[in-house]
Amino acid sequence: MRKLLYYIAILISVQLLWFTSAFALSLESKYPSYSYVFNEFDVPESYLYDENFISFVKNHETTLKKFYERSLQRGEAILPMMQGQLLNDGVSDLFIYLSMIESGFSTDIVSSKKAVGLWQFMPATAKDYNLVVCQNYDERCDAISATTAAIKHLNRLHKRFGKWYLAAMAYNCGEGCVNKAIKRAGTDDIHILTDDYLKYLPKETRLYIKKILLIAMIGESSMLGMDDIVATNNGLVEVEIDSETSLFDIAKMIKMDKNKLLKLNSQFKNGVPHLKNAFYNIIIPIEKIYAFYLRYDKPVMNSQDFESHMITYQVKLGDTLESIAKQHESNVDEIKYINHIEDNNLELGKILVITVSENVFDKVSQ
Repeated sequence: MRKLLYYIAILISVQLLWFTSAFALSLESKYPSYSYVFNEFDVPESYLYDENFISFVKNHETTLKKFYERSLQRGEAILPMMQGQLLNDGVSDLFIYLSMIESGFSTDIVSSKKAVGLWQFMPATAKDYNLVVCQNYDERCDAISATTAAIKHLNRLHKRFGKWYLAAMAYNCGEGCVNKAIKRAGTDDIHILTDDYLKYLPKETRLYIKKILLIAMIGESSMLGMDDIVATNNGLVEVEIDSETSLFDIAKMIKMDKNKLLKLNSQFKNGVPHLKNAFYNIIIPIEKIYAFYLRYDKPVMNSQDFESHMITYQVKLGDTLESIAKQHESNVDEIKYINHIEDNNLELGKILVITVSENVFDKVSQ
């Protein structure tokens, strides 16, 4: 009888492990941004398979999706400002999701503990960061001032604890609480600190960091389209940049070591694309794709970017955009833009408008 119970227990454990792994794999496909989100918060990717995190996702996913949609509508006007401030001061713009969890992007919300505003500052913390709180004026409700104070606070917490998820935890329960939890656990491993059985941190804080991670996964996976990403091998992707943006600019945007990025794109000497074409493709790690699309603003061409001389050309059999551009000393991107061509396919007999130099224009005219 004991043997039978033993084997039953093993079977149940194996089934639970299988279901956990299967659910985690479904999260990978449902939220392709998880790698980027975890990287920004210094969370290991193995946390996607954490039983406590998986259980949390199962129980709160639907509710948080609805909360995300409501909060996004409420904060639409202030989000660009908040993201810009965060990035300019060395904090990931994904910390907007901390503010979302704190306040739902309501600038004047007051909690039961008397915390106020987008970032839910208590009076004492507000005073530490020189926010004015008096009878007639509460600077915690000012989006710019409150975000500036939150950035200073988060940077200070990160400097103390060394990891962004620990800074987020300390934002919720306080530095002393997190420090005590790390000492008791003997580690700052997120798997251990957020374990609902070990309970090193208060329940509110264990839920808090899981909420931030999940709502960031929801937000980042829904905000960005991935149709134009060209996948390569070894966890790399191909993206397009304009010729006036250097690899060093891109490295700074996606928070990547510039030498590593240059090694991936060694065709560009000194990290600067050639000015022959308006746009170029480069290779970046796939976990940096969301950072790239959030922070890189691709220039939109307008007529002022082109030469003033234009000719018409009828597409012949065997023509390609490259051959036509080369023949007329023009640019593929300009031809596509002016003629509203979305891909590289050409219709036989189609009349194209082509921008050319004065020399080419004179030759064609003759």
